[in-house]
Amino acid sequence: MRPLTGFSGAGPGAGYRGGIIAICAVLLCGVEVTPAPSQPPPPPVALDRGEPITPIPSAPAVDPLKAALGEKLFGDRRMSHDNSRSCQYCHDIATNGASQKRHDVGLDGAEMALNSLTVFNSTLSFRFGWEGKFRTVEADISASLESPRTMGSSAVEIAAKLDADLDMRGRFMAAYGRRPEGDDVVDALANFQRTLLTPGSRFDRWLQGEETALSADELAGYRLFKSLGCSACHQGVNVGGNLYERHGIFHPLASPEPKILRVPSLRNVATTPPYFHDGSAPTLDDAVRKMAMAQLNATLTDQQAKVLVAFLNTLTGTYRGTPVGGSP
Repeated sequence: MRPLTGFSGAGPGAGYRGGIIAICAVLLCGVEVTPAPSQPPPPPVALDRGEPITPIPSAPAVDPLKAALGEKLFGDRRMSHDNSRSCQYCHDIATNGASQKRHDVGLDGAEMALNSLTVFNSTLSFRFGWEGKFRTVEADISASLESPRTMGSSAVEIAAKLDADLDMRGRFMAAYGRRPEGDDVVDALANFQRTLLTPGSRFDRWLQGEETALSADELAGYRLFKSLGCSACHQGVNVGGNLYERHGIFHPLASPEPKILRVPSLRNVATTPPYFHDGSAPTLDDAVRKMAMAQLNATLTDQQAKVLVAFLNTLTGTYRGTPVGGSP
């Protein structure tokens, strides 16, 4: 299922303790303490609500030159052997990080076997791809570049193309201190992909203490999400993405193969139809009903489906200050 079928946190008292120590130094030692320069306020920290889901953190610190180069490569058609498509072809970061298609089309013109997963928040998952075959983002990128149906190329071939471009050669020199090399192509793309986090969803704001961020129906949907057992697989910072599961436990769900899937993230799930690994569920309402029957042997009422969908809509975050969208 494309999105649908770790915990982090830090104590907030470090700055307070530092202030107490400074005051004690003045009182006990008579030493004048020069105030530290003002610092920006710390990012909001999740309350200890004891919930199975945690907020998306800020994007990790990466080399800005490498990330900027990776973003440029992400939209460069030279990533494919025949210069016909870029990473953006299947992973539109201007919308939902994926596409609107049930199956994207391979280089040979035939449909891909599996629905395209969103690239947003992908680096928060413990494995990559529907089957979780890859342990690192670098391995996942290399496999995509080398796949005869996806890009049909290689990092070495791409580096040779880029080396003939004086502008690109200069960008690699600035970021890596050398002309384009295959490993650097993969590294730049990986650095960019690590920046593709979408914090600031209404559900994250609720986790961080904003009580009015969710409506009554949305809260009811979250409680049902937990009581039905959905959160047994969809939990953690990525609301999934951290374990494997067999689909169709009680009833068939979608295409029978592959039988074992990495549980997908539900982050931004409202923006990524169609759903499931075969893209067979066109709407969230359809997806939650089929999931409940297949995985939990439960038939949802219309009201239950309504509030579950309402909750899932609260998982839409922001990218560069704008809510993630689903329209191409």
